Amino acid sequence: MDIVCLDLEGVLVPEIWIAFSKESGIPDLKRTTRDEPDYDKLMRWRLGILKEHGLGLKEIQDTIAKIDPLPGAKEFLDKLRARTQVLILSDTFTQFASPLMKKLGWPTIFCNTLEVAESGEITGFKMRIENSKLTTVKALQSIGYETIAAGDSYNDLAMIQAGKAGFLFRSTEKIKADYPELPAFEEYDELYKAIEQSLEG
Repeated sequence: MDIVCLDLEGVLVPEIWIAFSKESGIPDLKRTTRDEPDYDKLMRWRLGILKEHGLGLKEIQDTIAKIDPLPGAKEFLDKLRARTQVLILSDTFTQFASPLMKKLGWPTIFCNTLEVAESGEITGFKMRIENSKLTTVKALQSIGYETIAAGDSYNDLAMIQAGKAGFLFRSTEKIKADYPELPAFEEYDELYKAIEQSLEG
C-alpha cells in the first residue's frame, strides 16, 4: 500500500506569505521555509510583523481568496489521486487552507491551527504535532503504508528522506545543491512520472 505525501505551498499553490507580502507592501513577509529552517522562529517573527502593522486574519484571508493553484497543479493532483492515495502535509493553517482546497477539488490536508482573538488579531498558532510532516509519514508507515513524498523547502526534507522515494519540486538552488542525492524536478509531468515509477517499483 502506497500513499503520496505532498507539500502545499510552492508545490501546488503559490506561497501565501509571499502573496501577502506583495499585497500588504511589507517585504519582510517574503521570508518562507525556503529561507528559514526553524518554522517556530519564522512564525513568531511573522506574527510580530503583523502586530506591528495592525494586520490580522481577515487581511490575509482576503489575499488568499485571490490566489489560484499553480498552473497545472489541479490536473496533476487529479491524475495522481486517480492513481493512488494522496495526502497534503502542510505547515499552513486551517484558516488559510480551506479556499485553496476548494480550488484543488477538496483533497485531504493535514495542517495546523491559528489562535485568533475576537478582534481578528492572530495571537498565536497551534502545531498539530511536533515535526508534523515527518511524524505523520512515520505514523502512516506504522500502519502499513509505504510513503512517497515531494516538497520544496527545508521543512519537507525529513518526510522526503524518510519514505521509499522522495523528490524535490521547484526547490531552491541552495537546497538542491545541499541535497544532490534527491531527484529534483521543475515540471508536473516529470514529477508524476517519477512518482509513478516509484509506485510500480
